[in-house]
Amino acid sequence: MRDASHHPSPSHPPPAHGVGRRTLFTAALTTAAVTAAGCGAYDPLAGERTRLRQWNLFGGGDGLRMLQMHEEYQAEHPDIDFRATTFEWGAPFYTKVAMGAAGGRGADIATVHVSRLESLAPGRLLDPIDPAALAEAGIDETMFLPNIWEECFFEGQLYAIPLDTHLLVQFYNLDVCREVGLLDSNDRLVPLDGRETYVDALREIKAATGGFGLSLDTWGPWSNFWALYRQQDGELVFGEDDFELDEDKALAAMDFLYRLSEEGLSPRVSQGADTSANLANGQSGLMIHGNWEMTTLDATDVSFSVTQFPNIFGNHRTRGDSHCYVFPHQRDRDPERTRAALDYAAWMLRHSLSWSEGAGHIPAYLPVAESEEYDRLHPQSEYREAAENVQFEPDAWFSGSAGRLQDDATGPITALHQGTQTPEEALEQLKRTFRTMINAPAPV
Repeated sequence: MRDASHHPSPSHPPPAHGVGRRTLFTAALTTAAVTAAGCGAYDPLAGERTRLRQWNLFGGGDGLRMLQMHEEYQAEHPDIDFRATTFEWGAPFYTKVAMGAAGGRGADIATVHVSRLESLAPGRLLDPIDPAALAEAGIDETMFLPNIWEECFFEGQLYAIPLDTHLLVQFYNLDVCREVGLLDSNDRLVPLDGRETYVDALREIKAATGGFGLSLDTWGPWSNFWALYRQQDGELVFGEDDFELDEDKALAAMDFLYRLSEEGLSPRVSQGADTSANLANGQSGLMIHGNWEMTTLDATDVSFSVTQFPNIFGNHRTRGDSHCYVFPHQRDRDPERTRAALDYAAWMLRHSLSWSEGAGHIPAYLPVAESEEYDRLHPQSEYREAAENVQFEPDAWFSGSAGRLQDDATGPITALHQGTQTPEEALEQLKRTFRTMINAPAPV
């Protein structure tokens, strides 16, 4: 758990105030761009070393942490001419990867979301990864959770190496939850399983705070809906000209979100920094958000801890994704540089404890995630099991992190929180949104 006495250590740099996770952090971009462009002093030994170019999308606190890890990697590998470039998170990054790969001029290795594999046209824009070559670097499938490893394949071929799992979790304000008796003797949140138990707890918190019971992002609501829908075993399958959706389960998920805002248990409008601010300033006792918001809360005085996404429909399933390493397509992929890329990925996995210390991403590499060092990492180790409950978005070119599905589904679900649509009306709008996306041509 984190308390007011927590101060970021030199190995855990504080995030920049006012800079969101998806906003490119200026210092990180500048340093990475200079490194990538080779604008520093001339290096006469560069021609004698193995060239390795890496692209990533990490800004803010993630970007600073990644720069730190890259500096350590470079110090340990003087024989590698390593240069990393950071591009703006989201569509600009994926456009760059697609354009570079389409011309056969992709980086040797890049970091993407595993949920975007299908949209990156494996076999055309991505080159497959040889499991035997990966094993020579000391990495194989036994070192990952099966549900994470399986996402790295497309049509039977391996295209990705998972670095982490990042997902929706539940933060809790220790002072508020202690006041209303929701902490056990170890200051951990007591189980609040089931819709009615959870809602009753939110009412108690609301009475104590005078604000809300739960803070959540009403302007990025697709992830919350997807978690609640999947907790009911809801399936969503996109075909060429239609889709399959369990409308009863979708309606149950929407009804729950609608109820939270309708009863004043959560905000009708909460966007960006507002969501974390509600927890930090004691206006709410609980918050559902991505684990990366830990960096935001670390910069405040709030005492908090983290647990899994709440069990509303019988389990702790939650929406999530994985950052992973891929090989953007190259016309003439060099074997030596490919080996260096695999060795680099293996090194990053073995040092992913540092990655988790930053924004709280769960290491995909089990020897780290199950280590004593990770056990001592709090609150990260408090929600380690959430990786087993992660629910990836349905397969479609418009699905996944920074994908069109998240953006286009915002309207109907946000309307639920604002009270401008009933769950039934929001469901019909969501279905129309799905049909529009299905009928749109894939960009690649």
